[in-house]
Amino acid sequence: MATRDLATDPKPGLSVGGASAAPNYSRPLAVVTTLFFMWGFLTCLNDILVPHLKSIFDLSYARVMLIQFAFFSAYFLFSVPWSRIVNVIGYHSAMVVGLLTMALGSFLFLPAASAASFPLFLTALLILAAGITGLQVAANPYVTLLGRPETASSRLDLTQAFNSLGTTIAPKIGGLLILTGAPLAVDEIQRLAPQALHAYRVQEAASVKMPYAVIGVALVLLAVLIGAFNLPKIEAARSRPGEKVNDSIWKHPNLVLGALGIFAYVGAEVSIGSFLVNYFGLPEIAGLTAKSAAGYVSFYWGGAMVGRFLGAGLLRRFRPGKLLGLCAIFAAALVTASMLLGGHTAMWVILAVGLFNSIMFPTIFSLAVAELGPLTGNGSGVLNMAIVGGAILPVIQGVIADHLGIHHAFFLPVVCYLYILFYGVSGSKPNTERYAKS
Repeated sequence: MATRDLATDPKPGLSVGGASAAPNYSRPLAVVTTLFFMWGFLTCLNDILVPHLKSIFDLSYARVMLIQFAFFSAYFLFSVPWSRIVNVIGYHSAMVVGLLTMALGSFLFLPAASAASFPLFLTALLILAAGITGLQVAANPYVTLLGRPETASSRLDLTQAFNSLGTTIAPKIGGLLILTGAPLAVDEIQRLAPQALHAYRVQEAASVKMPYAVIGVALVLLAVLIGAFNLPKIEAARSRPGEKVNDSIWKHPNLVLGALGIFAYVGAEVSIGSFLVNYFGLPEIAGLTAKSAAGYVSFYWGGAMVGRFLGAGLLRRFRPGKLLGLCAIFAAALVTASMLLGGHTAMWVILAVGLFNSIMFPTIFSLAVAELGPLTGNGSGVLNMAIVGGAILPVIQGVIADHLGIHHAFFLPVVCYLYILFYGVSGSKPNTERYAKS
């Protein structure tokens, strides 16, 4: 899927009464930003589902991480199909279809809770994430193309800040609405008769019904509103008949290495966020209840929100690659410090990682699609597939946590941040810059 920049294309697919003046994209950006908020909110609710379903179904850390596996594997499975859908129906229609798919996934939480079925919960999450994948494939490149290329990182970072607003309030709201009861201890659950066990699971799982039903209705209404709004049209940039394009996304190392960067970043961020509730419940850390710990998770995602608002300005003043590398150094150092420390100090240190996660996704994304031209859309599909890191790395960290404990399992995100450091300093340079220095 290929796109072109409305700010520089002499014939952009935007009708403004024939006027040639530079268009104002503030309104369409504001509308699209609501999508970033919504998928951030829903993604972060998984951090509440993890401890909730772990206690209901008596799951190991590795098994409960199937929640994140089901959710983030959708990016790998559906990114390429969505890129083709966007190519056929356009960005605007793809956003609407994505929202309706998300609504379907949200409504599936109701039968999953009624049946107290963990596999059905995973199915609902997969469908919900399939819709979010569609929004990501359409909205991320759409935002980068609504304006000047040199400010793409800053623009995407700003919209991602509202994504972080959703991730910030989701743990607090989810904790209040979903973590409502006091779950039985593991030995008490194991002593229940089969019928009593099923009844207990149905009762505990019922707390997800109301939140996800409301979310489903909100998504349908948002789809109607987005569909009715007249968003600027971006046409696909296609080669002329008979013209051969001697280029491939695999010839752009900044894209290939950037996909690995997205894999590492999302894997690290999700791995940390998924374990925070259980981590803060450890006696040697804070000894908090699940409901209390969920409130503190908001600080992790809130730090990312603050960092993105600040980053939108910083990315206009400093080279994005260098700023990315600096944030990776701080993130790796903070995670390492939390592993070496204990008590509330370890808790607050790892919560501070969110601040330095802030600019990573939009910066890696914009650096990876730099100078792709007509291949921008295809590159976006590859980068969205790389979000599957959020499916794979948390499961690996879950296996490590089952054997070594949560406290020592955080070395995996440290490795991820070290790779992001490499990408920011060296791997993000596009071909023209590499050739210029060779």
